[in-house]
This record gives sequence, structure tokens and C-alpha cells, in this order.
Amino acid sequence: MIDFKELPKEELFGQGNVGCKGCGAAIAGRQAMKVLGERTIITIPASCMATLGGNNTKTTWRVPFYHTLFECAPAISSGIRAALEIQGIKDVNVVSWGGDAGSADIGFQSLTGAAERQEHMIHVLYDNEMYMNTGGQTGSQTPLYAITSNSALGKPVHKKNMLAIMEAHGIDYVASANIAYPEDLMAKFKKAAAKKGFSYIHILAPCHRGWQIKPEETIEISRKATECGLWELFEVDEGKRTQTYEPSFTPVADYLKSQGRFKNLSDEQISSFQKSVDSYYKRGE
Repeated sequence: MIDFKELPKEELFGQGNVGCKGCGAAIAGRQAMKVLGERTIITIPASCMATLGGNNTKTTWRVPFYHTLFECAPAISSGIRAALEIQGIKDVNVVSWGGDAGSADIGFQSLTGAAERQEHMIHVLYDNEMYMNTGGQTGSQTPLYAITSNSALGKPVHKKNMLAIMEAHGIDYVASANIAYPEDLMAKFKKAAAKKGFSYIHILAPCHRGWQIKPEETIEISRKATECGLWELFEVDEGKRTQTYEPSFTPVADYLKSQGRFKNLSDEQISSFQKSVDSYYKRGE
């Protein structure tokens, strides 16, 4: 468990970033760094997180931060870990931190390679469910029916299940997280940092521009995703799967109708989402 009173007051990420107001990615970064601490090296591929973290001679990170190409943040982290081990340095967290494209799509080849090798590192996918750094295009993490800049009628296929894919690698630790539940998120980073092999944390981090919500609604909408059952909070710790939060099962419609990206949904489509949640959690049986 995380005792908020014991968390350091120092901010290792967050102050002075150029992210949008209410940026879910920035919130995730700030929460994670409260646990990871200053003995951390971050690699981030091309993404909003890399841009808002700084460029050239300016950065909001208070730890070493490498801005990599889209394809290779986990590969760079693998090299950093190898260099640290050659020097006998054991007490540094090596973290690659990518968005949808840099983790699930363009960068997946280096991610799956690092996971297969059981590299001693953490990979984070901060998930805003579309390619927001390049204009809000559809990606594999975009949900079914969601409207994007290049899919005005909504995405016609389901979201790829990255958590299941990473679990299939047999790595030390896999977890979902949500910026609206900081205690749960921080506890998972604490566990991941203690592992000797590869860990993967997948964070729901809404983007108000892409989701077509107000900036001040970021946390509220993110919480609705978990409470309605669409974003389950769980972990797989060395093969043992545990749900880490029991949702209240608010109507899925409350979550979907609060976002402009789902404005084209029919009642039938909303009902299909609700049936999917009920079936997954075996509710109403």
C-alpha cells in the first residue's frame, strides 16, 4: 500500500511542462515519478509525452531522459540496463515510456523483443487511445466506434488487447492502471520497480482534445471508465492474476455519452458495450 504522507514533496516530473491543461499523460508521469524516485532513467519515443517533457536544452524531467525514435525506446532501455550492469550499478530504475504508437504499433517490435528477453526494466504504455501527437488518428488502441481525425464514422474494429499480449510473454509483472486511482497506480509502480525482470504497466490517460471533453473533466471521465467496468484495474504478478479494484458498475452509457468521440453511437451500440461488460464480469446471472 502507498502512504501518501510518506511520498516525497519533490517533483521529478510535472513542473513547467508544455502539455495541455488536464493532460492525462502528464498526470501519469507525475504520479509514477513519486514512486520511482531520482534513481531512474527514462526513455521515451516520439509522442506527446516526449514533446511536453522538453526538447533541446530544456526539460521538465529531473532525471536522465532520452527522447528516442518511434521504434526503439525499449531497445534503448535494454542498452542502458546493459551499460549499468557492466558498471555494477544495480539501484537504478530503467523505464521506457511510450504512447499508443510507440508501444502497441510502431514500437511493438522492440517492446516484444525486450519482454521476450526478460530485460530488467519497466515499460509503460500511457494510453489516450489515439495518435494525439500527430493529429488524433486511429491506432490499434482506439476503441470500437470512436471517432478520430481520420475516421469520422468511428473505428470499425475492436481495440487490440495489449495487456493480454504482454501477459502472454510470461514476464514478471503486468498491470493496468488509471490516473484517477493514484494509490493503485503508485502501488503498481512500486511492485514493478522491485522485480528482477520485465514489467509492463498500461495506464489509461485521457486526452481532452481527442476525447472531446473539457480539460477539467480528465480525472472524472477516467474514473467513469473504471467504475462502469470498461477499464478493469488488475495485475498479473508472476503469473497470479488479481483484480485490484472493484468497480461500482455505473451505466456504460454515462461514460460513453460524456465524450464527443462517441457522439455517433446508437442505443443499440451502447447496449452492446453494456452487454459486453455484464458478460465479462458475469453480472446478472
